[in-house]
Amino acid sequence: MGRVEGKVAFITGAARGQGRSHAIRLAQEGADIIAVDIAEGIPSIERYYPGATEEDLAETVRQIEALDRRIVATKADVRDYDALKAALDDGVAQLGHVDIVSANAGVFAFGDKTQEVTEQDWQDVIDINETGVWHTCKAVIPHLIDQGTGGSLILTSSTAGLKGTPNVAAYTASKHAVVGIMRTLALELAQYSVRVNTVHPTGVATDMILNEAAWKLFLPDVAHPTREQAAEVFASTNALPIPWVDPVDISNAVLFLASDEARYVTGTELKIDAGYTIK
Repeated sequence: MGRVEGKVAFITGAARGQGRSHAIRLAQEGADIIAVDIAEGIPSIERYYPGATEEDLAETVRQIEALDRRIVATKADVRDYDALKAALDDGVAQLGHVDIVSANAGVFAFGDKTQEVTEQDWQDVIDINETGVWHTCKAVIPHLIDQGTGGSLILTSSTAGLKGTPNVAAYTASKHAVVGIMRTLALELAQYSVRVNTVHPTGVATDMILNEAAWKLFLPDVAHPTREQAAEVFASTNALPIPWVDPVDISNAVLFLASDEARYVTGTELKIDAGYTIK
């Protein structure tokens, strides 16, 4: 216990899924939390899966407070730099500083061949997954530099940020871009003892993939694929015999990168992928 005791973590996409899991795991180890989430549906994405809600964000707050940690939670869209910066600045004003950043907010649009992706799907995925990560870093870096105490930025990429993924062009492009942002910032911020790394999950058991639309990506000829049918196909893509990992598996990697155990780890692409990228 206490691996990030006394630190403050800024987490985007914190209302549910991986973001909530990261907040809980870091809080369990002593961190206070600045949480943001759009907490509403995005029309172009809701045809794939529903968006998070304000109640989801409130539940994250309840779970962090149950751990006797402080949390400042704000409804904000990572595409809106001014709103995101205001949320962060308010959190820093209340909690005193910021040390850890989990640029986690992201969306998944899938199933269309590259030339058939709609303009709206492409723009929303790039704006959230790529520009949203840049906005997160842009907002927090001045705090980290001014504090002079170092820090850790952890950017959520994907196995799709390391290899091509058919029929998932916008997402794959955006997650490759996150790696480029990480590599650049790792060099720019090293002089300030700020470390920058990416995490690369395989499929994670969250609403993003636990839905019929995602299952049909792997079972296009099945009218209404079930979770059990999908699990069999998902498992075939990983080297280890599992269909997907749990959010806490990614959170444990985030915790490691946030902690002093990773004090000299920067510019690294950390895979939590059950062997997906080597198969």
